[in-house]
Amino acid sequence: MLRAPFFGMTYPFSAVVGMDDMRLALLLNAVSPAVGGVLVRGEKGTAKSTTVRALAAVLPPVAVVPGCRFACDPAAPDPACPDGPHEPTAGGPARSARLVELPVGASEDRVVGSLDLERALTEGVKAFEPGLLAAAHRGVLYVDEVNLLHDHLVDLLLDAAAMGTAYVEREGVSVRHAARFLLVGTMNPEEGELRPQLLDRFGLTVEVAAPRDPAQRAEVVRRRFASDADPAGFATTWATEETALADRIADARARLPHVVLSDAALQQVTAVCAAFDVDGLRADLVTARAAIAHAAWCGRDEVTEDDVRVAARLALPHRRRRNPFDAPGLDEDLLDSTLADSRPDDGPDDDGPDDDGPEDDDRGSDGPGDDGGTPPPPSGTPDGPAPEGRDGHDGPESAGEPTTSPRGEGGGSADAAPAPDRAAVAPSDPFRARRLEVPGIGAGASGRRSRARSERGRVVGSTRPAGTVTKLHLTGTVLAAAPHQRARGRTGPGLRIAREDLRQAVLEGREGNLVLFVVDASGSMGSRARMGAVKGAILSLLLDAYQRRDKVGLVTFRGAAAEVALPPTWSVEAAAARLAELPTGGRTPLAAGLIEAQQVLRRERIRDPQRRPLLVVVTDGRATGARGGAALTEARTAAALLAATGTAAVVVDCESGPVRLGLAATLGTALGAQTLRLDELAADSLAATVRGARAA
Repeated sequence: MLRAPFFGMTYPFSAVVGMDDMRLALLLNAVSPAVGGVLVRGEKGTAKSTTVRALAAVLPPVAVVPGCRFACDPAAPDPACPDGPHEPTAGGPARSARLVELPVGASEDRVVGSLDLERALTEGVKAFEPGLLAAAHRGVLYVDEVNLLHDHLVDLLLDAAAMGTAYVEREGVSVRHAARFLLVGTMNPEEGELRPQLLDRFGLTVEVAAPRDPAQRAEVVRRRFASDADPAGFATTWATEETALADRIADARARLPHVVLSDAALQQVTAVCAAFDVDGLRADLVTARAAIAHAAWCGRDEVTEDDVRVAARLALPHRRRRNPFDAPGLDEDLLDSTLADSRPDDGPDDDGPDDDGPEDDDRGSDGPGDDGGTPPPPSGTPDGPAPEGRDGHDGPESAGEPTTSPRGEGGGSADAAPAPDRAAVAPSDPFRARRLEVPGIGAGASGRRSRARSERGRVVGSTRPAGTVTKLHLTGTVLAAAPHQRARGRTGPGLRIAREDLRQAVLEGREGNLVLFVVDASGSMGSRARMGAVKGAILSLLLDAYQRRDKVGLVTFRGAAAEVALPPTWSVEAAAARLAELPTGGRTPLAAGLIEAQQVLRRERIRDPQRRPLLVVVTDGRATGARGGAALTEARTAAALLAATGTAAVVVDCESGPVRLGLAATLGTALGAQTLRLDELAADSLAATVRGARAA
């Protein structure tokens, strides 16, 4: 279950232990790419990449037009192929289906292809260099860590996967080519989520986790050792299973056009989607296509209730999320009751004689039979030494549940220990937060918070290109070429453009930042009402950070010290979980919190020097410690040191009551930061302030 390839050999798909849902989702897309791809979510080290890479080896070979860079089918070539036109032929050379991997740092030109603008303008030649979408045509496009890919690239991939066509347009020159592929994305949720609108575009989603059964884990290690010792021999051992799997995929593809989706089965599909209150109609289409593919995979000519159940379990969980902190999942009791209620009036036997017994329920079947009833997904084990519990679901589904955290226990005098009724205060309802941004113009990763020079955005000027022109500034190019027309012998209409005239457009967009929260969890913040409001405000800022594609971190201080509750990460879900379990009580070591924040920022500058930080200090400004009044002086000294590094900061003043000391504002001055009260964090309050100023 570890990574492939091994010494040039791909780990056999049939040898992967467990992971039934993932393998079935991949196979359904292999049978019918119209299902829309697979998103695999799971913890690190769970064979996500290994399984995806193994799939390409069992896909049927594809016939291609000789010399065509776009893998046109000889029997039905693309009439608009840039390398065409090609005359249809009965056959052609065949090659294995390609697996194309898209790296996280890929540029848009690398993905969709690039036009040589220099030759187009200076020579009038339309020269096109195909990208990864063209290479993946009629194969598999694999995106590891898809949640870390820029949003606009994810949009491009999903658009191409949905339409089966890729477009490249630059300054009035355009090229289109076919791009039909099986799209597979893998991600670790700890590193951040995809936006809901992008999640919805993936056809199927599966959650994977390492097996908890010791015997199954032992089988994983045993097979890995065997593969490492003799990759060729290990592949030979599984050759029969791999051949049978490839034949079954080919048979299912041939059967697919003839599978019937009856009105009764369609009614069940729509009833299930309505029962789970999913947005839009994409869920209905995907579920129906997946049910048809499952019927073809199981050797049936008509969709049954079992096909609908399996399709719904794979197509609906990720479409039920209403905000980024909702965990994906599906209530299977509701699924079963909805399917039962939507059966035809003539009873459950309408599905045919193959579905008479409870043993046909695909959800729990681990029998080896392929004849009669619903054939299960491929077992992934040979007929001989198959480990028990191979379905990969022996461990709890909640293997990633947070455990009781030791944070906040100890670390100071007795008054530092939180009282039981103050250990976990629920946050108030989140609101739409105002945008906090880093001053100046950066050059970090694409996002939606602070101004930055970027590859996408509005044009703010032009410059001489350092290399190949990727975004032509047409006006700048014309102005640069105009003074030289007489010297170049132009006598009629038109413009003679040379290489030195070309100008690269300078774009300004938005970048994502590192938003580091420094949260006061001391006794002075500990009233339940105030801490609930503070947590609600931070949760609102976390939602804002999620939408703006920021990295987030969390430092807390209470008792006698500060700690990094969450190192900088893209997972705002993890930050929200840590925030929910944050206890309060004890003294207020404000200086320790600021010093700890400075250390976190120093380390992050080394790791990611282009990502600019934004420090958000949430406190009432008080500082207490063993040395009494010296604690406040130490806090201001620590704030001055942070300000000297040029770190942009915002202080959120949590002080309340009729008498206010204004300590948070004093801290903000020492940090060189903007100071906002809790009630000023909402975007509505900012709008009201602006309207009031205009009225005055």
